[in-house]
Amino acid sequence: MDVNGVVAEGFEPVRDAFVRNFETLGERGAAVAVYRDGRKVVDLWGGTRDVDGTRPWERGTAQIVRSATKGVAAAVLLMLAERGELDLDAPIGAYWPEFKARGKEHALVRHVLAHRTGVPALDRTLTPAEAADPDLAAAVLAAQAPAWEPGTDHGYHAQTYSWLTGELVRRTTGRSIGEWIAAEIAGPLGLDLWVGLPEAQAHRVGRVGPVEAPAQDGALRARPKRAVAEAYADPGSLTCRAFAAITPQPDENDPAYRAAVLPASNGVATADGLARFYAALNGGVDGIRLFAPETREQARAEASAGPDRVLVVTTRFGLGYMLHGGASPLLGPGSFGHPGRGGALGFADPESGIAFGYVTNGFRKSVTADPRAQALVRAVRTSLA
Repeated sequence: MDVNGVVAEGFEPVRDAFVRNFETLGERGAAVAVYRDGRKVVDLWGGTRDVDGTRPWERGTAQIVRSATKGVAAAVLLMLAERGELDLDAPIGAYWPEFKARGKEHALVRHVLAHRTGVPALDRTLTPAEAADPDLAAAVLAAQAPAWEPGTDHGYHAQTYSWLTGELVRRTTGRSIGEWIAAEIAGPLGLDLWVGLPEAQAHRVGRVGPVEAPAQDGALRARPKRAVAEAYADPGSLTCRAFAAITPQPDENDPAYRAAVLPASNGVATADGLARFYAALNGGVDGIRLFAPETREQARAEASAGPDRVLVVTTRFGLGYMLHGGASPLLGPGSFGHPGRGGALGFADPESGIAFGYVTNGFRKSVTADPRAQALVRAVRTSLA
């Protein structure tokens, strides 16, 4: 396998792990980038840009990163709060009056970020075209009865996070969350990262698709716990309904889907775009810092923990970010970030100064702890030892 790019002295274990992902874990095409204290120390890519093709992955190849987009969306709400334009402790209905219907009048803005709003699923699902219509999607979500009293429990808002965050930004700023990210985050930092892919950038994006985990040495593949397997197998479960809020499942290679503004699921980024974004949360990169130190501490302070009503495992969330734990292992106890279902991962670790980004075109069945990403995280840890 030809792997391109560079690693700084001491970070050679990351290159070794990246190569092994292709040799033993079925990687088709991927990239990883790591910053330390605002300086890039890993920038690697390899394989093919399309999961089902032969054209090589190039510097600047981007991919859909699914739920890794959620961490970028969270930054928008936290930055607006830092600027005094959004109150995290205000009811959502203070900005979006229609949302107060059917027992949601006490749902707070911070509940959105902590997955405590109680509306992870929709009784009236949306087609991909309807999901891309912000007025229609917001109206459907506003009319939804909560699955639990907002603020009293947590459960992963896999798809509805798009319209919760997006509508708050629209009501607060008059811009779509994709426009806000482009103007206030991606533009100033020079990120290859988009929520609502511009047509002019479409040529840079590879085709994604499912890949099977390879059998290794005849060993049995890890199996999910029975409760988790049953939840994903039951179409009436909150788990299935949360992930099926958009039905039928969108074609992630469809230009119309990629152009939609769905900050829960369809951001497009390079590995460097993800890592550089988290470097700007960590403490700054090239003199640009997105968060004041107190905002960063809010982001990674535990806001939800325990059995997740949707994922059916124990999860930990700060304000918009998954925190280090068994369901989503990151670099260390203070790390905060977000995986994308089936592969992608971005996070920051303030204690070590590390910011990490990994993207792939081959999606596996993992939700929060993809083995390829985890191999790279372990290699970063080894490099720091």
